[in-house]
Amino acid sequence: MATLTVPTSRTALPGLLKHPAVAKLTLLTLTAAILVPLANARWAGGAWPDALTVDVSDPLTRTSDWIIDNRDSHPLFLYFFGHVSNAVVVSVRAVYLLLLAAGWAGVTAFGALIAWRVAGVRLALGTAAAFLTCGLLGMWIPTMQTLALMVVAVLASVVAGVLLGLAAGLSPRTDRVLRPVLDTMQVLPAFAYLLPVVLVFGIGVPAAVLATVVYAAPPMARLTALGLRGADKEVLEAVESLGTTARQRLLTARIPLARKELLLGLNQTIMMALSMAVIASVIGGGGLGDRVYQALASVDVGVALTAGIPIVLLAVVLDRVTGAAGEQRGGDGRKAIWAYGAGGALVIALAARFAGRADWPDVWTVAIAEPVNRAVDWMTAHLYSGVPVIGGTADWAAHFTTWVLDPVRDGLQWLPWWSVLLIVAALAWLIGTWRTALTAVLAMAAIGVLGVWDSSLDTLSQVLAAVAVTLVLGFATGVAAARSDRVERLLRPLLDVFQTMPQFVYLIPVVALFGVGRAPAVAAAVVYALPAVVRITAQGLRQVDPAALESSSSLGATTWQQLRQVQLPLARPALLLALNQGVVLVLAVVIIGGLVGGGALGYDVVFGLAQGDLATGLVAGAAIVCLGLMLDRVTQPTERRAKKGA
Repeated sequence: MATLTVPTSRTALPGLLKHPAVAKLTLLTLTAAILVPLANARWAGGAWPDALTVDVSDPLTRTSDWIIDNRDSHPLFLYFFGHVSNAVVVSVRAVYLLLLAAGWAGVTAFGALIAWRVAGVRLALGTAAAFLTCGLLGMWIPTMQTLALMVVAVLASVVAGVLLGLAAGLSPRTDRVLRPVLDTMQVLPAFAYLLPVVLVFGIGVPAAVLATVVYAAPPMARLTALGLRGADKEVLEAVESLGTTARQRLLTARIPLARKELLLGLNQTIMMALSMAVIASVIGGGGLGDRVYQALASVDVGVALTAGIPIVLLAVVLDRVTGAAGEQRGGDGRKAIWAYGAGGALVIALAARFAGRADWPDVWTVAIAEPVNRAVDWMTAHLYSGVPVIGGTADWAAHFTTWVLDPVRDGLQWLPWWSVLLIVAALAWLIGTWRTALTAVLAMAAIGVLGVWDSSLDTLSQVLAAVAVTLVLGFATGVAAARSDRVERLLRPLLDVFQTMPQFVYLIPVVALFGVGRAPAVAAAVVYALPAVVRITAQGLRQVDPAALESSSSLGATTWQQLRQVQLPLARPALLLALNQGVVLVLAVVIIGGLVGGGALGYDVVFGLAQGDLATGLVAGAAIVCLGLMLDRVTQPTERRAKKGA
């Protein structure tokens, strides 16, 4: 007679230890049990030990002083960086003069004709309306300045990105070398790119353009390499069988097959270049971003909004036109599009110049700054505080700071430094490999070594609070969009607009509603990161196998049970990707929040740029890099589970 064997705790324990997550945590616990007492005995106290801090301010100050002193005399600057700077200035000025020569009529006609030939009358009318709105707001000249900087930066970014992408796509060894570099560059906040170029090129247009190129080139490189590696092997074999050379195969097969990825890379490069070109106004980029920056510095919401609207319109137009161009087929047709647009714009520009209407007439300008500021004053008087029952926006910001931001910051700063490293190691190892955990721990430890441990934890507290709010709103909205086509259609235009807006623009409404401080910086970060989280969540839930849903439905599962037990578990990779993207995007805006009182690392960067204290700014920038790298590794799942290491 068979007997039933009941598993005991002794038999269940070895099986539990075989689970990868439990095994990793057990090994990490044993390691901590050995190292933590040694660390406490050697460096008592919860704060980061002074003995493990390296003061880099003196060498950085000496280095920056040497660069500044030798910028006009050293051969490296005279014969290399100097020529690069001059080439950038000449190129931007040439494009700017060309735009001014075309006049408002020529530029508007060129954009509208290109949009018409690419996507039809509707987009053409929208493009014309966008350019005309820039003129009506009195921002035509700043818009042309931003557009000139954009054209040069995008061309340079595309050339650099395509060259790097070709190298990575054609050589696996080069791809392995470039991949971690591009990964790191893609997770860095935009502010981190400003300080190094300022150190070399000083304040001005060259620094702004080159910072934009460094920031915008990685997506072009990654997507170019992806397109080349993903080319149809059967087509390549067929072309090779015809006796073609490697160069012929590249030009006639690989690049045409990667056309979709190349155009997507162009679209992403343009959007990132616009975002960075606006941020680069902090280092002398000029244009619309400079108007926004100066207005935010004086808390003049009306002027900031006047310059912010053209930025949004420019972003939406460029996104729609390049996206529609990616769907066009046939090289001859694209050549005809550009020829048609250039020819039509030339005729209209000449007609406007002969009529004496080349410059935007001042009488056509509509001033909205004063009405906007009156509206802000009304909001400050009626919505800022004292609203019955719900309180005002200032009350919300104060409560969020008191009840959320302060406790999270104080809790992180109260934790012993070694416990923070252990938490980082555990999270990174559970979601990735031991290499991922090691990278995250070293990045976090580097922050302590740089001597900005408390400031970095302050920034981290803002990121964690913003990510929590973003995930709650984003997952809820994404679920609603995935389960209802009507909700998805209603959300699509809003998400499109919000996803194309540069980071700088998000600071304008939060300053109007909440004033300055850490809470407004968090609010701007939430609004900026929310569209990506919603879209990734909705797409992941919609891609769940319908057979699994039908099977659960046949078993009598309710809608809530299907969501909780089927859709969410199967969409786990997409949800983790949404988490990762949310963290990266939130960090980018939290850092920029230093401009509106966010404090911490963002303030140090702004202070370093404004006061010329490059040592403070560079240390904060390096800490931002390390914090971004750590957060990316902690939230980025990997398919390699390192079974041997576990």
